[in-house]
Amino acid sequence: MRTLRSKKAVVAEQVRESTSLCANLAGQADTIVQIAEQMTKAFRQGKKVLLFGNGGSAADAEHIACELAGKFTLFRDPLPAIALTANTSSLTAIGNDFGYEEVFARQLRGLVAKGDVVIGLSTSGASANVISAIEEANRRGAITMAFTGAKGKLKDSAQHVLSIPSTDTPRIQEAHMLAGHIICGLVEESLFGKAESAHSKGARS
Repeated sequence: MRTLRSKKAVVAEQVRESTSLCANLAGQADTIVQIAEQMTKAFRQGKKVLLFGNGGSAADAEHIACELAGKFTLFRDPLPAIALTANTSSLTAIGNDFGYEEVFARQLRGLVAKGDVVIGLSTSGASANVISAIEEANRRGAITMAFTGAKGKLKDSAQHVLSIPSTDTPRIQEAHMLAGHIICGLVEESLFGKAESAHSKGARS
C-alpha cells in the first residue's frame, strides 16, 4: 500500500505533468487562435459546429458544445453547436445496424453542410469512428479540426490540428479542455465583445 507521503508525491507529480502539458499550449497559440477564428467565421456565416469523440473525449465534446450553445462567460445569444455523442438512440441504432465505425460519419451525412466546422477528439489519434467522420466531413466541404495526442492517423486527416505531445490519456484530456475553454472565450469575445460576465451577474454553474 502507498504511504501518505508517497500518495502526496503522486499528486505532486501528476500536477507537474499536467501543468507542463498545459503550458505547452502557449507554443501552439497560433493554432488555437486559428481554430477560434475559423469557428468565429463559420458562426458569422450562419454555419454550425459539430463535435464528437469517445469516452472522456465524448464528454469533452459535449462540454465544449454546451459552452457555445449556452454561455461561456457572457450572457449572449446561443451559438449552433452540437455534440454528436449526446443522442444515445442514434449512437446505438447506427452502431447496431451499420457498425460502430459509422456512429459519427452517418450522423454527419444528415447534418453537415459546406462551411460547417467539424471537430473530432481522440487522445490516441487512432479512433476509427472519429477518423471516418473527419474524412466524411472533408468530402462534404466542412472545415475539419482534430484535438489529439502525439500519435495516430487523425492528425493527418484534419485540416487544423491541436496535438498534445503526450500519450497519457488523462493529461491529454486536461490540455484539450484548457484549449477548449480558451477557444470558447476567444470566439465569444470576437462575436459579442466584452460584455458583463456571467460571474458578475451571479449566474449559477
